[in-house]
Amino acid sequence: MLRGCSRFLGLALFVGAVLCGRAPINAGDAAVSIGAAVSKLQFKDIRYVSRTLDDLGDQKVYVLVFTNTTCPVAKKYWPKLIRLDAEYRERGVQFAAVNSAAEESVVEIAEQAMEFGAEFPFVKDPDGSCAAALGIQRTPEVAVLDGQRRLKYRGRIDDQYRVGGGRADVRHDDLRLAIEAVLEGRDPPVAETAVDGCLITFRSSTAPRDGATFSRDVLAILQKHCQECHHDGSPVAPFSLMTFADATNHGAMIAEVVAEGRMPPWRASRRQHFSNERGLSGAERRAIESWVRGGMPEGDPAQAPPPRTFVASKWEIGEPDLVLTSVETHSLPAEGIIDYRYVVMPYVFPEDTWISAAEILPDNPRTVHHCNMGYFALGKQFSDGNFITGRVPGGTALIADEGMALRIPKGSVIGLQAHYTTTGKPEKNRMSVGFRFPRGVVHKEIKHLQVSTTKIAIPPGASSHAVVSNRTLKAAASGIGMFSHMHLRGKDMTFIAHAPGAQPETLLTIPNYHYAWQQNYRWQPGTKKFPKGTRIEVVAHYDNSAFNPFNPDSKVEVREGPQTFNEMMFGFFFYSEDAEDLNLRVDPKTGQTIQP
Repeated sequence: MLRGCSRFLGLALFVGAVLCGRAPINAGDAAVSIGAAVSKLQFKDIRYVSRTLDDLGDQKVYVLVFTNTTCPVAKKYWPKLIRLDAEYRERGVQFAAVNSAAEESVVEIAEQAMEFGAEFPFVKDPDGSCAAALGIQRTPEVAVLDGQRRLKYRGRIDDQYRVGGGRADVRHDDLRLAIEAVLEGRDPPVAETAVDGCLITFRSSTAPRDGATFSRDVLAILQKHCQECHHDGSPVAPFSLMTFADATNHGAMIAEVVAEGRMPPWRASRRQHFSNERGLSGAERRAIESWVRGGMPEGDPAQAPPPRTFVASKWEIGEPDLVLTSVETHSLPAEGIIDYRYVVMPYVFPEDTWISAAEILPDNPRTVHHCNMGYFALGKQFSDGNFITGRVPGGTALIADEGMALRIPKGSVIGLQAHYTTTGKPEKNRMSVGFRFPRGVVHKEIKHLQVSTTKIAIPPGASSHAVVSNRTLKAAASGIGMFSHMHLRGKDMTFIAHAPGAQPETLLTIPNYHYAWQQNYRWQPGTKKFPKGTRIEVVAHYDNSAFNPFNPDSKVEVREGPQTFNEMMFGFFFYSEDAEDLNLRVDPKTGQTIQP
């Protein structure tokens, strides 16, 4: 049934074989015939996890809609596909949107699902092998499988829309008729139809004749985008990418994560732009893929750029001016769920203290999933407004822009809320925090809104449950940046500014939120202005379905709580007030204001 498999063996170097362990076939080759059983299709979900049809559950009918983000015909059909999904979902029909476009990223397809409000899974066919196996060549072409994974229909959705236009009504409702027939145990009245849509451009598997070399092409890319984290002694990345040997040891993995857009890590939509934005250009991605497909040649070392150097330091913020270390060392079990541990640092700030950088440093970082730092007065309760910074997977320490600082009030102590994770053996950990004090004049105090809610009740099986919260700016402000936090059901989060008398502005969209990789998103200083009374709205969606690979239990209602099997909804919005000019000089040794 599946022929021509050997033609794609070279592609396996960077994306892997996809169908039943075989190399994928070319879309132009003979595909599975109508009525034949389909081999195990493999694709990536919006969290970059490899999935198969088995992950869609035991269904009576599977409808795979092949699409991309640009085809105008495909866009016109989203409302109908969403209606069909809602109509047939309870009758055992599972829809999935499959993107086979070579240059489109997982973030882009996750954003497309958000844009059109689709609740069924959106997945990525990285090398086009799923489309090839099913004989799919255009978007929006569909494949309908029965419960035994036999191909029963292949073709158009209906005859309403075409590349050159469309008609007001549907005369041949092909997909609906196919679904109804398969549900009734019959063959569709028409098993195959022509599709008037957009041809899919599949990723080339041909090894380049004059391919990239490490010295001339790849090393500069790694220096620019990767070595900041992937260098010797880095606490962030699991391996170094400083040398030719480093890169060749991980070449296939590098090519896979680059082709997917998983690395360098950037979870936000490319429709909004930030000063710390990461990502490779198309030319840079193609250079790395070319190098791997060409056998990872070193090339002429004389063509290599000078090596980057990194200062060996355990502190991201540089050597702190003040280090506080907990009295207690936490003993942690080998397995199980660990309740939050709380730490109060043995230091009382004698005066108001201004800090320009802050960092949390565990001495056993592999035990800490995340940790929050705040200040509070002895004898008083911690409140949301006292948050300083956090340590999260993929996050960075607090480093303020020039002229800005955060104030810790006189009489305060530092408290930590630590979420530990087990490692399979008993562990110990002791917490430290470090602060740097401003070297120049402080003009602005860093402030923030916590756009959050505890009113969370996610129904069992819900694949896109919305939770919304709002906060309002009490003064004209300049935005610094944003940060989001959810747990294992977190799917996406959007920040929207509603300025008085103005149209809503989307500030940040995170289409494929991942609990294990949380980033901050910072604007260039002074570029985002918000008038007094601007309402900051945060909309979060949660996936409590069985298709969510990290969902502990899709059969329970999920409410707010501190553990990962509970949920949280936090949208942090950092800003400074425009009318404020503190004009403070700070002692760089103590962080205290120098009196005139």
